[in-house]
Amino acid sequence: MAAQEGSSPKYRRIADALKQAIAAGEFRPGDRLPGENDLMDRHGVARMTARQALGVLTSEGLAEARKGAGVFVRDFQPIRRRGVPRLAREQWGQGRSVWAADVAERDLVVDAVTVDEERASGGVAAWLGIAPGDAVTVRRRRFVLDGKPVLLSTSYLPADLVADSAITQPDTGAGGTYARLAELGSAPARFREEVRSRMPAPEEADRLGLPAGTPVLLISRTAITADGRTVEANEMILDSSAYVLEYDFDA
Repeated sequence: MAAQEGSSPKYRRIADALKQAIAAGEFRPGDRLPGENDLMDRHGVARMTARQALGVLTSEGLAEARKGAGVFVRDFQPIRRRGVPRLAREQWGQGRSVWAADVAERDLVVDAVTVDEERASGGVAAWLGIAPGDAVTVRRRRFVLDGKPVLLSTSYLPADLVADSAITQPDTGAGGTYARLAELGSAPARFREEVRSRMPAPEEADRLGLPAGTPVLLISRTAITADGRTVEANEMILDSSAYVLEYDFDA
């Protein structure tokens, strides 16, 4: 499995060779990859080059480093986030979580849930169409799938709209926030999502358990009623290596 010669850096050629071996089934999910010493001997490179090659695989989500044990092929099935059906009213309107469209029977845990009332910053106020300083209910949570943190979510909702409802509690009940908004007479009729990529802040990388160099996806979602009122602004930070974003709609 010698790295092919070419114009790309040696560490990149070694990483490409390892990726080809994984794709060919030479290394299965959970298998230990050749260590730094093995790669140094096999490819005649310095330790730093071997380390960089393994770092490429961890940063791309193909492998994970286990302290004191080595680097292993990642045993994690990416989440196929179905952007259109997951937000359909027939999903949350029938008491199902929007996540049900993505994870089926996999083990999903929502932890670190906090619900607070805060004053809207200028940015949040503009997003919700309210005045800066108005009260907003802020829901923060982390989503852990199959034991791996995959997403951090922060939702902002007008406090006067959701006061005394289950939305102000950690557990919003069947169908989640959107089902409760419907019960309040403010069901979302339209959603808008913006997607971009950036490097994570240190706290984000720590909470998601990201290897160095792994970017995150930032999805900003706006939920809007039929009469044009914005009832939720949701900022989601995703481990980019854990997701496939799927958008399937009619022409």
